Amino acid sequence: TEDAKYTAIIDDIAERHAVGQPMLVGTTSVEKSERLSSLLKRRGIPHTVLNAKEHANEAHIVAQAGRKGAVTVATNMAGRGTDIMLGGSVEFLADEELRRQGLDPVEHSEEYEAAWPATLEQMKQQVQAEHDEVNDVGGLYVVGTERHESRRIDNQLRGRSGRQGDPGESRFYLSLEDDLMRLFKSDWVDWVLQTMKIPDDVPIENKRVTGAIASAQAQVESQNFETRKNILKYDDVMSRQREVVYGERRRVLEGADLHEQIRGMTDDTVEGYVTGATEGFPEEWDLAKLWTALKTLYPVGVTEQHLEEEVGGVDGFTREFLVDELKADSQRAYDEREKSLGEEVMRELERQVLLSVLDRKWREHLYEMDYLREGIGLRAYSQRDPLVEYQREGFELFSAMMDSIKEESVGFLFNLEVQVAEPEPQGAPFLEAGGPSTQRGVAAHPVEAAPDAQPAQPEIAADEDRLHDAHLDTGEPMPDAAGSHGSPDSRPHLVAKGLSQPEAPRHLTYTSPTVDGDAAPELQVEDAEDQFAGVARNAPCPCGSGRKYKRCHGDPARRIA
Repeated sequence: TEDAKYTAIIDDIAERHAVGQPMLVGTTSVEKSERLSSLLKRRGIPHTVLNAKEHANEAHIVAQAGRKGAVTVATNMAGRGTDIMLGGSVEFLADEELRRQGLDPVEHSEEYEAAWPATLEQMKQQVQAEHDEVNDVGGLYVVGTERHESRRIDNQLRGRSGRQGDPGESRFYLSLEDDLMRLFKSDWVDWVLQTMKIPDDVPIENKRVTGAIASAQAQVESQNFETRKNILKYDDVMSRQREVVYGERRRVLEGADLHEQIRGMTDDTVEGYVTGATEGFPEEWDLAKLWTALKTLYPVGVTEQHLEEEVGGVDGFTREFLVDELKADSQRAYDEREKSLGEEVMRELERQVLLSVLDRKWREHLYEMDYLREGIGLRAYSQRDPLVEYQREGFELFSAMMDSIKEESVGFLFNLEVQVAEPEPQGAPFLEAGGPSTQRGVAAHPVEAAPDAQPAQPEIAADEDRLHDAHLDTGEPMPDAAGSHGSPDSRPHLVAKGLSQPEAPRHLTYTSPTVDGDAAPELQVEDAEDQFAGVARNAPCPCGSGRKYKRCHGDPARRIA
């Protein structure tokens, strides 16, 4: 049983600890490492625990794990990656000795460096003597408390002992009540416990037990492999869509000329409106509804009566005729819109509108794909492959998103009320109250960003071929980003009512008392960074506090308090 297993482990550890052999005890979880630690405390065996809760002291624990009589309880994830040196780490022990003598490497750097060679040589002799003693008692002893789901991790834990020619030994203590055996070999375990009538504290050494454990691990590894492979297939669908969207987004951020692309989107949107309204026989077409819908998209310049006169009546209408006439009318309206705003303003409006709509629609699409992914497995009940269904419906959702981006972008470009804001002059850095101060802050307060501040541009991989497949390309060659209309700073600043504006990152200011106790004025972060740029870590801090820079303004943890 599991209780008998832990009793045997504690007895083995106590026996090895009595002769001074260092031990590394591997567990499969933090909870089990803490359980084993409590059992060792009851037996009075000194030990250290290396798990996710002790990551700050990991270097200290590992450096001492190879010393005589050391017992280290570690999770497999933490213990399998450590390089434990028998006798201890020379550099760590030398540093610990100097600190014990009151020599801090920062506060007493000169004295510390002067005493380092002699102390290091002394520790080398001490470690070598302890290394020989540990070798005589058998080297590092690795104890496994349970088999992991992966044989690779078990082998890595075994590999902690016997490194670089040193002696070592490893042993695994297993129970038929371990999680691995309960979940994957439960029937066989029940048969063994009921038929063999073996006492709880009697060890079982049999080839069938070893084979059952290996079989259970192979089942888990195979199951995990299939799960990862299946997840990768689903992720590949989103990956292809992401390449298309991010490729288009990068073109916008780099300032590419979107003029021809927007015109193509206008034609596609108008054609979609006409196609939807002209299904069936001509006498069933509701042209009045079509004109009403088009007027919400752009200022229509032609009337139904005008087109009737041109073709000699309603009977002369064809879908192709309506598409051609309304496309030409929409292009005329677009030219008038560009003429009224100006070419430069229109190009900037195209970029802002397309970026805003693209980001919003992409976020909505991600939620829809998540909902689709959660329930797609139920399609298997109707004898359908969930992966194929996910690919098919995912493509339909993506195509609908692309069409929606075109429609909303065109509608915004025609109907947004646009104001051109004058850019603010680039003046001196902002300071609140009084003159400049260099005091380190302890409290942060947000300062509202200017409305025309632009967010940082992320690096996103472009994919022009997939963009063509996604119907955002108009068939015209894509203009190079180098042909953009100037840098972002030289473009006009637009305020479009109704269009979501990206928020600029807020600035932070810090306040703190001065050295003499008076309140210091608030200081903007960027100011402080510029004033302390290039200061060496061990140099005196320019603020005049008398401390080293790395102990004052150069310490990020103290600045962000």
